[in-house]
Amino acid sequence: MTDIPALEVSHLVRNFRRPDRRVVTPVDDVSFTLAHDETLGLVGESGCGKSTLARALMQLPPPTAGTVKISGEDLTHQSASARRELRRKLQMVFQDPISSLNPRRRIADVVAEPLEIWGMGGAEQNRQHVIDALSEVGFDAETVWSRRPHEMSGGQCQRVAIARALMLEPKVLVLDEPVSALDVSVQAQILNLLLDIKSRRSFSMIFISHDLAVIRNICDRVAVMYLGRIVEIGKTEDVYRNPQHPYTKALLGSVLAPGQKLPDEEVLSGDLPSLIDPPSGCRFRTRCTRATERCAAEAPQLTAKDAEHFAACHHRLGRNEAAQRPSI
Repeated sequence: MTDIPALEVSHLVRNFRRPDRRVVTPVDDVSFTLAHDETLGLVGESGCGKSTLARALMQLPPPTAGTVKISGEDLTHQSASARRELRRKLQMVFQDPISSLNPRRRIADVVAEPLEIWGMGGAEQNRQHVIDALSEVGFDAETVWSRRPHEMSGGQCQRVAIARALMLEPKVLVLDEPVSALDVSVQAQILNLLLDIKSRRSFSMIFISHDLAVIRNICDRVAVMYLGRIVEIGKTEDVYRNPQHPYTKALLGSVLAPGQKLPDEEVLSGDLPSLIDPPSGCRFRTRCTRATERCAAEAPQLTAKDAEHFAACHHRLGRNEAAQRPSI
C-alpha cells in the first residue's frame, strides 16, 4: 500500500463576503489526511462548518486558501482540464436525497448522468453499466428504470444518489449527512449498503453526521469541528473513550443512555458564537468552564496526545475527567 494518502487537506480556508462587506469564515485553517480504504467521521454542532468543508473539498465553490490533494495530486492549483480529470476521483452524496436528483429525469438517466457528462453516452448506450449500478444498491433495474424521483421514497432516492456517485469509480466519497433525513430503519439499511459497497470497491469515505452512535459504528477515525476549526481528531475509540477537548466531552455527554435521566445541569451551555465575530484565541472559550486568560489571548494548535490522537486545547482533560459513561 502506498504511503501517499487518498486525500490530503492542508490549511484549508473558505471565506464568504456578506452584503455588508464583512467576511465570514466557516472553514478556517483545516488540515487532515484520509488514508486509502479509511472512513473519517466529521462531527460538530449545526453551523460549525462541516458541510462547507465538504463542498470546499469538492470545489463547490473552491476554497479561498489551502490545498486539497487526491492521491498526491493537487486539486486546487491545476488547470481547468486537469482539475476536471482529478475530480472524477472525488464524488459526493448530499444530505437531501430527493432535492439532489433532477425531478424531470428518469432514474436510469440520473444514474448515467456522470457518464453522459464525460461524453461516454447516456443510459441506453451504457445500459448494462447502469443496470449493474442499480443492482448494486439493491434495485431491480427494470422496475425502477423509467421512474422519476417523485415516485421513489427518500431511502430509495438516496440509493439512487449513491449509485450515481459511484459511476465514475471514485477514490474518495464524501457523504454529507446521508441518512439524517431518513427513518431509523432505513438509515440502517443505507449504512449497511455503504459498508458493503466499500468493502467490495475499496474506496475511502468522509462521513458527516450529527449521530455519534453512527460515527462510532462505521468510522475508523473521527474529527470534531467547532466554529470552523478541527478541535480534536483521532481513532474513533480513542476519542470516544478518552476525549481530550472539553467540547468533545460535552458532545459525548449530550447523548443519553436508555433509561438515563436528564442531567441536572446543561452539558453544553450557551449558543454557538457568530462566525461574523468569533471569539479571540480559543473559539470554545466562551462556553468552556476551563477557560483562562491564555485561552483568550492564544489560539491553541492541534498537538499530539499520542501518534494518532490530536487536540487543540491549552488545558486538556485528564483521564479521569475524560471518562464517559457507556451511552453510545
